Amino acid sequence: MWHEERYQRIRGLLKTLGQVSVERITGDLGVSRETIRRDLLKLEAMGEIQRVHGGAVLAGSEPPIGVRATTRVKEKRLIAKKVASLVESGQTVFLDAGSTTTLVAEALAGLSGLTVITNSVDVASRIAGAAADGNDSHVQLLGGRFQGEPGATYGAATIAEINRYQAHLAILSPVGVDESMGASSFVLDESEVARAMSANARCTVIAADHSKIGVRSRVGYCAPKDIDVLVSDRRASKLKAMKAIGKAVGKVVYA
Repeated sequence: MWHEERYQRIRGLLKTLGQVSVERITGDLGVSRETIRRDLLKLEAMGEIQRVHGGAVLAGSEPPIGVRATTRVKEKRLIAKKVASLVESGQTVFLDAGSTTTLVAEALAGLSGLTVITNSVDVASRIAGAAADGNDSHVQLLGGRFQGEPGATYGAATIAEINRYQAHLAILSPVGVDESMGASSFVLDESEVARAMSANARCTVIAADHSKIGVRSRVGYCAPKDIDVLVSDRRASKLKAMKAIGKAVGKVVYA
């Protein structure tokens, strides 16, 4: 099998499955792991894919949430703690699905009387767990079309439910943030949910670690002027892209 044919087969698997393992590719194509390793390195160099542990995803997309949950955990926990400091007891808060917002949910456990509205099963579980331990906050899990990865609801029904609420804050975690597009995501469904949450909140807080700064993904959902607070880690302060972003958004806070 010629290398270009392998590339096409790998592209097809990624478009269909989102993420594929090296084992799946070698099995489907009937070639060695070393051959696939070279193919993935070449496709990554061409900017078409992003290698992750054990496989690959399409370039510009986020790795599965299980992978994201194990990367830059220290930075995300610091960001989550800083975001939680912006929330007051008794407020109503939107949280979208993501590894960072899951940690935000954990950090909110110390606050009382919150109403957290989310499309994420992980976020809902963290808030419900805090309530079971005596916290009087409660969570509303939005209905809609369920997607097992990343374990969240999406679609028209989800958007319709979001539009029923007015929240104090929308806390969102994008694929990337840049000075012209603002916050963006690779998946349209995720962007639509985040856009609706931002539109129905008094204040939009974007939680993004340094790896997302200066990154523009496929679908924008919150223009820079609509980002009230951008929370990132201190490594982001040294990035050239952050200088332009800082001028475009309402406020930047470092964790």
